Amino acid sequence: MWPFLVSGLALALILLHLWWLRRHRQARRTILKLKADRRDSEERRRQMESQARAQEEALFNSMIEGVLILDGNGRIQLANRALEKLFATTTDLRGKTLMETLRIHTLPELVNRLAKEGTVDGLELELPGLDKRLLQVNATAVLDSKGQRQGSILVFHDLTRLKQLENTRQEFVANVSHELRTPLSLIKGYVETLLEGAREDPAVAVRFLQTIDKHADRLTYLIEDLLTISRLESGQIVLNLHPVELRPIAGRVIDDLQARAAERSVTLFNRVPEGLMAHADADRLQQVLFNLVDNAIKYGRTPGQVTLGGVRTEDHLIEMTVQDDGPGIPQESLTRVFERFYRVDKARSREQGGTGLGLSIVKHIVQSHRGEVWAESEPGKGTTFHFTLPEARKV
Repeated sequence: MWPFLVSGLALALILLHLWWLRRHRQARRTILKLKADRRDSEERRRQMESQARAQEEALFNSMIEGVLILDGNGRIQLANRALEKLFATTTDLRGKTLMETLRIHTLPELVNRLAKEGTVDGLELELPGLDKRLLQVNATAVLDSKGQRQGSILVFHDLTRLKQLENTRQEFVANVSHELRTPLSLIKGYVETLLEGAREDPAVAVRFLQTIDKHADRLTYLIEDLLTISRLESGQIVLNLHPVELRPIAGRVIDDLQARAAERSVTLFNRVPEGLMAHADADRLQQVLFNLVDNAIKYGRTPGQVTLGGVRTEDHLIEMTVQDDGPGIPQESLTRVFERFYRVDKARSREQGGTGLGLSIVKHIVQSHRGEVWAESEPGKGTTFHFTLPEARKV
């Protein structure tokens, strides 16, 4: 009987050992799976954190406003790309003070104000340099749960463009007011003189009425040019673009201005080659050439000549020219002649009845065709105005 008991016990022990091995292997597999899952979970967590950091950094750097984050000691923790661009810096700002990096005394003073006020809004700051960049700074203190300041956040808005636009608007209003006031004052003065008895002399009355008519026309031209510029700048004028031949348009401009040129003994020449085609609005293009030729007649030599030309460039553009043989334009004025109301010779321009807007209209129309306009001049040898147009595509 004992042998059977021993054999049974041995078999039981073997079975128990096998069961234990199986459970051990299962437990080991479970532990390994848990470890693998934990590794996967950690990896996913790291990936999610990395992705979140990348998204935050992309958002931070895509902001138009410059952002500066300081710690409690006033040292820079973070600065986005917009701020680096505003202050034209390429070095790493982190860990440095404001005076070490930006060197503007107003900023440390601003941070000190935050300790007392908590927030500072609308502080204007002018950066040193030639471009006179103007910034607006809004700042706030970062507080902990006990109300202690742990750092600061400064947000910088670039107001330079807005300030330039505001200055341009003010200058434009002042110029328009002046241009309107001059003919109105003359008209009023002559009317009052007529009412006081000058109309009793027919010759004097006629001369005064002719002067009134002249300045009334000047007011009309000025208002029409102002409306044209307003519509061009606001995009209200839609160009009717199609292939147009340039020589006939130049010919129509010469026909329209022939009488005015004859009064000043100016000869007009059409040197635009036949078959030269541009993709343009024919009516607006005629307006450009009209303004340039009229300008050349007014301010060119008497007697003199004005020549219209054109050529096809290697860049698949059409370059048109209007050349006179007048006294020329000083070099310092060449880049400004396309500004509204800019006049090289103010007295002569008003005497000729110019509004000071013709070349500005030319610039806007050419740019709306995606072209460029510029002037070249040599004192005593005349001036040449150039502008480009896209070449008409061959069908």
